Amino acid sequence: MAAVLTINDCNLHNTEVPGKNEDTFQYYTEKFADIKILRYQVPGFEDLSLRQKKLIYHLSQAALAGRDIVYDQNGRYNLAILRTLENIVLTYTGDRSTEEFEKFMVYTKCFWFSNGIYHHYSSDKFLPNFSKEFFDFLVKQSDPNGFPLEEEKEINDLMQIIVPVMFNPEVMPKKVSQDPSNDMVLNSAGNFYEGVNEKEVEDYYKKLKNPVDKYPVSYGLNSKLVKKDGEIIEKVYKSGGMYGAAIDEIVKHLILAKEFTDNEQQNATILSLISYYKTGNLKKWDEYNMEWVKDTSSHVDFVNGFVEVYDDPLAIKATWESIVNFKDIEAIHRTELLSSNAQWFENNAPIDDMFKKSEVKGVSAKVITVAQLGGACHPATPIGINLPNSDWIRKEYGSKSVTIDNITYAYERVSLKSGFLEEFAVDQAEIDIIRKYGYLMSAIHTDLHECLGHGSGQMNYGVTAEMLKSYHSTLEETRADLFALYYIMDKKMVELGLVPTLDAAKAEYSEYIRNGLLTQLVRVEPGKNLEESHMRNRQLISKWCFENGKVDNVIEKFKRDGKTYIRINDYDKLRELIAKLLKEVQRIKSEGDYEAGKVLVENYGVAVDQELLLEIRERYYKLNLAPYSGFINPEYEFVTKDGEVIDVIVSYPVDFTRQMLEYGKKYSFLPTYN
Repeated sequence: MAAVLTINDCNLHNTEVPGKNEDTFQYYTEKFADIKILRYQVPGFEDLSLRQKKLIYHLSQAALAGRDIVYDQNGRYNLAILRTLENIVLTYTGDRSTEEFEKFMVYTKCFWFSNGIYHHYSSDKFLPNFSKEFFDFLVKQSDPNGFPLEEEKEINDLMQIIVPVMFNPEVMPKKVSQDPSNDMVLNSAGNFYEGVNEKEVEDYYKKLKNPVDKYPVSYGLNSKLVKKDGEIIEKVYKSGGMYGAAIDEIVKHLILAKEFTDNEQQNATILSLISYYKTGNLKKWDEYNMEWVKDTSSHVDFVNGFVEVYDDPLAIKATWESIVNFKDIEAIHRTELLSSNAQWFENNAPIDDMFKKSEVKGVSAKVITVAQLGGACHPATPIGINLPNSDWIRKEYGSKSVTIDNITYAYERVSLKSGFLEEFAVDQAEIDIIRKYGYLMSAIHTDLHECLGHGSGQMNYGVTAEMLKSYHSTLEETRADLFALYYIMDKKMVELGLVPTLDAAKAEYSEYIRNGLLTQLVRVEPGKNLEESHMRNRQLISKWCFENGKVDNVIEKFKRDGKTYIRINDYDKLRELIAKLLKEVQRIKSEGDYEAGKVLVENYGVAVDQELLLEIRERYYKLNLAPYSGFINPEYEFVTKDGEVIDVIVSYPVDFTRQMLEYGKKYSFLPTYN
């Protein structure tokens, strides 16, 4: 019989504080299912002032305090399943060396990685690779007092709830349904709605909106819409409301962080966020975003809130997330150049003049070092951010964009010896130019996408993002990517010193089109089509350019030795196609043209060539790679002397399981059943 496992027993490799030579740092830690777990360094943290280190510490605690929220938003039974799995991992007394227990651990790690039972990218439910009988055995061999039981309920009652949700593929099969032919609310298992259908949701929020309001709030952003006894009500996320216990913890750490802000503007930003969390008032959320946009001088910055609407098929409700960061002074020069020239890029964009901003306000951009990831940004994380999402705030006050350098650097270090490029690049010349310029061009693409792409253009009066419904996220990402692709091969980028030569930009064109037409298919299960917005956007651009460039053979798809390859034959004509598509996508967004957006996405961004998919997956998995990556967070600890904090030190755990169990112990603030 195995001993009861404690959190410390899971710390197989302890933590490390790397020395000066970063090449000794262990970025890659483990692989399971289709996932690899990495770590990221926080270079420059030791050089911060003690005040800034304390600020990062408390903002990091606020980032972790909302952990339960994203689990619950991703599915109404996720917290019950989470606490059941963690209790088994900690207290199971049976043999842990068996193949079945290893399958259980893989499922548990996938659950942690995706913050619930739905794949973080496809939104499909992933099923256990072990039997219900074995799961029942695990439960019986674990501490009965550690399971999340409702009052006067028994373990059998818990099992009757969670077993069908975990094991039955027909029960709540998809977190986000984007099929417009069916009711997308009823067919999505995300926990934003209960007892209401798509029409009821649309009618409810339509009544709240004033079509002539120049400064509309984002109705529904921070609430769950529920119908009870025939009445539709909003359960607002706030102190004293839904998720109140976790929000109170977030607020507690924001109050502590406020004592160590860089300046008065940052202090005002945190105060406005606290006010929003305490009231749930969306006008307060707008006030916070306006204050946050104005805070451009602080060295330390953060995102914390209900922000992105990707997980709602109607693009109304936001998932909770947090990122804590500070400026990368050495790398920030390129984003400062872009933001200072924002009006030039806007004026020269290949879109109709009526959709251009006559005055680009408040565009700020920076390269950052992430210090902590939380909520929907962990373990999988974006590599760039552009906020706020409110179009009128962007127009009136501007936006802030970031490129996350230490995350992309960790990806790059792990990929260097993977063999991926050698397998899928068309020839040695392409390999050479990508090895020479690929990392830089990818970073500049992200800068352009986040700094200028999302912030460019303007909506017609009265048009809102929700008019595009389930296609909004895909079309917005398409627009930002097209903007980046168009300008990365512009001589202005060479004049600014951001791109060494226009030939260097060919590396990004080659990687992007190859990914959109071929290699991203490794993330798609056989028989499936594309569901995730970013994957749809990349295929939409690549396939549209391929189809519309056939006459001139702009992009060539061919087979060699039974393998499919992509070659770009005319980069200049490809850029012309990108400009043409950008013009149309901007028009669709600016006019809220749902039907045109639907046609574009459905025709180019959804369907997958299944024969090609099988080929690409076979080639990829022969390399023993995992298509998805996520991160273990660094950890921060106070150093005290005579009762005073004299320093904050950072360490880098290497065991994913240990960190997840520690988070479960420290940051489980919500009741299991909301």
